[in-house]
Amino acid sequence: MRYPRAVPLGIFLLIASITILSIFAIERGESQRQSAQINARATAIASALERRANASSAYLRAGAALLSTMDEVPAADFRRFVSELRLDADYRGAEGIGWAEVVFPAEVEDFNARLAAESLGNVQLHPRSGTDQPYAVPVTYLQPDTERNRRALGYDMFSEPHRRAAMMEAERTARPTATDAIVLRQEGEGEAPGFLIYMPVFEAGVGGRALKGFIYSPFNAEDFLQSALELEDAGAFDVRLADSEDDDATTLASTFDDGSENRETATQTVNVANNPWLLTISTVEEPGLSGLSMATLIFGLLVASLLMLLVRMLTQQAQEDESALQWFEEQASIRNSLTRELNHRVKNTLANVLSIIALTRRRADDVEEFATGLDGRIRALSATHDLLTQSDWGSTPVKAVIDAELLPYAHGGDHVVDLTGPEVELAPNDALSLGLAVHELATNAAKYGALSQPGGKVEVSWKMVSDSVVRVEWVESGGPPVAQDRSRGFGTDLIERIVAHELGQPVELDFKPEGVRCVLMIPVRRPTEFMIRASRKDPRRSDR
Repeated sequence: MRYPRAVPLGIFLLIASITILSIFAIERGESQRQSAQINARATAIASALERRANASSAYLRAGAALLSTMDEVPAADFRRFVSELRLDADYRGAEGIGWAEVVFPAEVEDFNARLAAESLGNVQLHPRSGTDQPYAVPVTYLQPDTERNRRALGYDMFSEPHRRAAMMEAERTARPTATDAIVLRQEGEGEAPGFLIYMPVFEAGVGGRALKGFIYSPFNAEDFLQSALELEDAGAFDVRLADSEDDDATTLASTFDDGSENRETATQTVNVANNPWLLTISTVEEPGLSGLSMATLIFGLLVASLLMLLVRMLTQQAQEDESALQWFEEQASIRNSLTRELNHRVKNTLANVLSIIALTRRRADDVEEFATGLDGRIRALSATHDLLTQSDWGSTPVKAVIDAELLPYAHGGDHVVDLTGPEVELAPNDALSLGLAVHELATNAAKYGALSQPGGKVEVSWKMVSDSVVRVEWVESGGPPVAQDRSRGFGTDLIERIVAHELGQPVELDFKPEGVRCVLMIPVRRPTEFMIRASRKDPRRSDR
């Protein structure tokens, strides 16, 4: 009863808080499950990549063991060796297997002649090494023998920094070693990233280790990644493979859709032929809540709303019962107030009627004139009373009062009635006084002034001159000249005495030759100053 809105709201907030905590726990569990799932997938794909690289490295080790026993490596023997490896159709993601022998500066011409003798076309070692390069390592053979692979023949791989670094590391460790991201010579004008795995071949039976050349495999990075994903499907995850773990790493291959979506990611280091790479697995985080969280939210809000509605109905019923008791207690007091108010207003109205009768009788020359004048003024009071009755004796607009009194003259085709002013509401007694004044001014104008002949004009304007006073101005023009030696009439007395007294404000009434001008200052009061009751709802009516 003391807090009829706070109790239902408090219950709603309590249930809503429990629901939100439940959703938070569900979403946290979902996030942990997804993180575990993506980490497991990253581990599996990294293992598949390493298995692909290890398989290629095993072939290169076998080739290095064979080639180290040969004094020369003819093209036919190399082709037979590659065919006997019985690689699968896509060379396990590689472009093939190649042989690159070490060529010292004095052996360049012999190398070029040997390539020509092998009927490989006009192939020359390129680019020619500078004086600071101890030897060249040109591509000698590359199987399978395709138009694409022939683009790489004769290219000195030792002249390029990334290839040279991988070769030197392979020579140092005697292990297969992968380069960082490069563009294969086979790509021609393309820029698709790739890499190579080198295995050094040493002279057999020579004291120490004399480098004979390198057997290697070139890889298109995108094909290499796809071949690994055949072993371990990425599912709904995106995969990115970079050539190092540094911030400036180059992306070798990626299935990412480059966008601004929020992503859940996991990273895994992949050791590809003695070279650590970075594998990134990610998935786009779907906006909104999961299905279980959404169901929990809907159920929680439904329960909270039903409980809040139930408590609200109970408290509202209790309020209505209490209000009904208070309402019945107030009725006796209100009836007494209504009786006193009715007596007061009837006395005021009768006082106005008696004043009108007295002034009309004093100015009338015969009974007919007395009856006619009295009838018009009583009708003016009645018209204003009708407006007040429509508003339950509340406030009445200034324009409505003036319209009611000027209605008989507003539609005449031979004269003009112009009303201008803002929306202003008057108290009942002040509206009655204004109605009487306008009636007298209109009657006078119809008999002797601007409304008595064609072309006449009456302008009535009003405006607020302060927060509590409205200024109403009546101006006539276009009528007969106003006589200046006229006698004082009833309308003048009514306006300057009765109306001025009722309004409690002075009245300016000027009979200028060009037309009558009247200024009324009318108080604008707040409704609480004249209403006997504040707006009150019947508790027996539903407020829902």
